[in-house]
Amino acid sequence: MTLLVFGRTGQVATELALRAPEAVFLGRGAADLSQPEACAAAIAAHEPSAVINAAAYTAVDRAEDEETLAHVINAEAPGAMARACAAAGIPLIHISTDYVFDGSGEAPRATTDPVAPQNAYGRSKLAGEAAIAQAGGAYAILRTSWVFSAHGANFLKTMLRLSESRDALSIVDDQIGGPTPAADIAAACLTMAEQMRADPGKTGIYHFSGMPDVSWKEFAETIFEMAGRKVAVRGIPTADYPTPAARPLNSRLDCALTETVFRISRPDWREGVAAVLKDLGVSGA
Repeated sequence: MTLLVFGRTGQVATELALRAPEAVFLGRGAADLSQPEACAAAIAAHEPSAVINAAAYTAVDRAEDEETLAHVINAEAPGAMARACAAAGIPLIHISTDYVFDGSGEAPRATTDPVAPQNAYGRSKLAGEAAIAQAGGAYAILRTSWVFSAHGANFLKTMLRLSESRDALSIVDDQIGGPTPAADIAAACLTMAEQMRADPGKTGIYHFSGMPDVSWKEFAETIFEMAGRKVAVRGIPTADYPTPAARPLNSRLDCALTETVFRISRPDWREGVAAVLKDLGVSGA
């Protein structure tokens, strides 16, 4: 399989490079997602057998002030990619987010549940999903949540950094979701790309997140325990930690369809934490 990946330095792209070093990776210098047609041109030029889009505008709070740019990168660029893939007869694997939902309720969200994003980032990602579907080609949209790895900025690394100077933290405990190792997302994308090449009929929207579902507070406590850091964690409601962009209280995702169609099971995020701590050389893990 000749694989083309949009993204080079992000969490999932970095993990993809470890698992598929033979793939072609396009960073911003080679394919700027703020120029959607450049992305389509790159697909035509490289003639891959499958495309994974692991690049996105992910600054959730800043998107409230930069919604136009977020829309170009998260909606118009994936749409251009999807049209180019459709013209070439190849599948597109695209990473999306639980933020397309309104975050209400307590039940895990199925792929068929109504969408109603509550912030600019979520709206841009939902528009990207629609643009991909409208292109008429083979695609797999993979919605995920709470991504972490040894690379880039993420909650796990923030907790480790804060633990160097703090012995107590207040962490939101009324947002519930499945932390997801970027390594497992990368592996899932590669599996989906391979299967989609053989069976374009698997086109559709899928969910993938780590298990078990927990609060940010519980996630933090596990990180500290596994890292051997003595930090007291106090739970607080979202209302006590205001952010420019609204966060969903319910980020639970029903991943049954992904397992049924692709035979990809939800990973245990605690194993992912252990692997990341080892990669970071954190003692006490």
